[in-house]
Amino acid sequence: MKRIIQTDLAPAPIGPYNQAVIAGQLVFVSGTIAMDLQSKQLIQTSIKEETRIVMEYIGEILKAAGCSFDNVVKATIFLNDMNHFIQVNEVYAGYFKSHYPARATIQAAKLPKDAHVEISVEAVLP
Repeated sequence: MKRIIQTDLAPAPIGPYNQAVIAGQLVFVSGTIAMDLQSKQLIQTSIKEETRIVMEYIGEILKAAGCSFDNVVKATIFLNDMNHFIQVNEVYAGYFKSHYPARATIQAAKLPKDAHVEISVEAVLP
């Protein structure tokens, strides 16, 4: 069985997918970008702020699934420019208290809505 996770505290999907899906004890959070919840437009200030917004949205989705960043076992970060790697890391690291999850960081030619960063995570329910 799978269970769909939806929260109004993170952007609604812009395609045929869900914010997150629980399958067994695993939580799969879809790629998340810094999209304004009302206007549906990308929030573009700085790469650090864009990353912070994405991580806050992921935190809300995890909370709706019954877990937190402590439960994340894998993250995938997509960047439109690998030169943002250090700045994204500075923000990303602040969301984990200990033991970072496994992770991949990939440069992508283009992200949805021309985002600079998109992040997805996988977690284990407590």
